[in-house]
Amino acid sequence: MSVRVLVAGLGNMGRSHALAYHRHPGFEIVGLVNRRAPKLEAELGGYKVLADYGAALRELHPDLVSVNTYTDTHADYAVMALEQGAHVFVEKPLAMTVADAERVVSAAKANGRKLVVGYILRHHPSWIRFIAEARRLGGPYAFRLNLNQQSSGANWQTHKTLMETTSPIVDCGVHYVDVMCQITDAKPVEVRGMGVRLSDEIAPDMYNYGALQVLFDDGSRGWYEAAWGPMVSENAFFIKDVMSPNGAVSIVMEPGARSDDLDTHTRTDQIRVHRAALKADGSFVGADELISMQGEPHHDALCAREQDYVHRAIVEDLDLTRHMNDAVQSLRICIAADESIRTGLAVKL
Repeated sequence: MSVRVLVAGLGNMGRSHALAYHRHPGFEIVGLVNRRAPKLEAELGGYKVLADYGAALRELHPDLVSVNTYTDTHADYAVMALEQGAHVFVEKPLAMTVADAERVVSAAKANGRKLVVGYILRHHPSWIRFIAEARRLGGPYAFRLNLNQQSSGANWQTHKTLMETTSPIVDCGVHYVDVMCQITDAKPVEVRGMGVRLSDEIAPDMYNYGALQVLFDDGSRGWYEAAWGPMVSENAFFIKDVMSPNGAVSIVMEPGARSDDLDTHTRTDQIRVHRAALKADGSFVGADELISMQGEPHHDALCAREQDYVHRAIVEDLDLTRHMNDAVQSLRICIAADESIRTGLAVKL
C-alpha cells in the first residue's frame, strides 16, 4: 500500500523525516511545506514546496501529514489534518499544553485516524535494550538523566527560536520522562522543577537551564536536566543512569563526544550493567557487564525506522491507544515541571 504524505516543516528533523519518506517504498511524497524556501538535499529537490499549510492540505488531500514544525503549531496542524481524514505523524512535544494534546488525541479517535508522536528513542535498538535491562533489575528506581547542549552560531539561533514558545525541559524532557515511564510502569504523582535564565538573549520569563524531579507511586524517583546555550558546560552533559536495589544500568559515551553533535543525542556506544549481589565476604558476585552497541543506526537511519513504524501503523491497523496515552503523560509531567519552575511550588498530578 502506497501512503501519500505531506511533509510540513523542513528543519533538521523535518528534512530527516522527508528523506525517510522519500526512500521508503511504501510512501509517496505529494508535497513539502515550509514558510521560507528551504535548503534541501538533492534527493528532495524535485518535490513541490508550498508556503501555506492549510492551502497545501486542501489542495493535495494526503493520506498522512508529517508535522515537523515548531511546537506552537503542532496541535492545530494535527487536528486540521485529522479532521480532513489524514493520519498524522507529529514531532514531540505533541502540543504546548496538556489540553491541546488531549484535543489532538480526541480528534484522532473521533476520525478513526492514526496518530504517531515522534519519540525516536522508542525505535532505537540500544535504548530498547537499555530499558529492557533496567526493567529486568526490578524497581523501585532512581533515574538520573540529562541532555545539556552547548550551542553556538546556527544551533544557538535555533534554540533561541524554540525558546520563544518552549523551554528545554519540555522540548527535550518528554523523551526521557517517557523512558522513565516505560521502565517503571508506575503512576507519576508529583513533579518539582527549577529553572535558571542564563542569557539576556531570551525573554525575561524564559529559562535556558531547567531540572525536574518526578515522584512515582511505586517509590521510584526521577531527575532530568536540560540546558541550551553557549554558556553550557560540556562536563557530564550526557548522563543516562538508572539504579535499583538490584544494581544499575548506564549508557557509557565514548571519550570526546560533544553535546552539539546531533547523533550524540541518541548514540549509546556501550551499556554498562552493574549487579548489586554480594558474596559472603562482601565482594561483588560478578563484574559489571559491558554491552557493545557498535553498528547502531545514525540519526537519519533512526528516522527511517520511525517512519517505517508509521507505515506499519497505517497498513496493519496497529492499536496506538497506549502510544497516545504515553505521549500525553510524558507531556503532562514536563508541563507540570514548567509550572513548578514558574510558581516555585510542587505540582500534584
